[in-house]
Amino acid sequence: MFAGHFGVAAVVKSKTPELPLWSLLVCTQLLDIAFIPFNLAGMESIEPIGEGGYAKMMIYAFYTHSFIGAMLLSILAGFLAGGFWGKRSGAIIGAVAFSHWVLDLIVHRPDLPILPGNAGGLPLLGLGLWDFVFVSILIELLLITAGSIFYFSHVLQSSDPTHKGKAILAGCIMTVFLLLSLGIDVFS
Repeated sequence: MFAGHFGVAAVVKSKTPELPLWSLLVCTQLLDIAFIPFNLAGMESIEPIGEGGYAKMMIYAFYTHSFIGAMLLSILAGFLAGGFWGKRSGAIIGAVAFSHWVLDLIVHRPDLPILPGNAGGLPLLGLGLWDFVFVSILIELLLITAGSIFYFSHVLQSSDPTHKGKAILAGCIMTVFLLLSLGIDVFS
């Protein structure tokens, strides 16, 4: 799942207009952003399985995508956001950041550890929805659609006409971006 995470950000933006959209988009991908330096350091990796394509990979993100690692990153994001936008906004940012792990739990094969580094060798988590490609893509498309609908509804209820035009343009760009990222996700 990639684009579906952004759908969550758009839904939350419609309910919390005080938070910048960029902050929600970034925090939905925080675990994957944190994965990059761990991957470059050789501590986490992605390995293809089978014939490539949508979700044909095994992800070994034993630090950034562990349950505890995701909680810590989400708390850190929430704490930082709280310093900028207040306590409530910080809690929302933290929750949205953690939503990444929850969605990954649903789609990933069992590759999500509970403790960082898979300490203790506990069972890996993942419900494996990626094994059902059509259903997985459908859920991602539903998240994108919900995000777009909620976001556009919020924008259309805005009272400032100049803000409305800019927001509609931003919403159109966001929707195209979401659909393109789903297409890249599906056809990669």
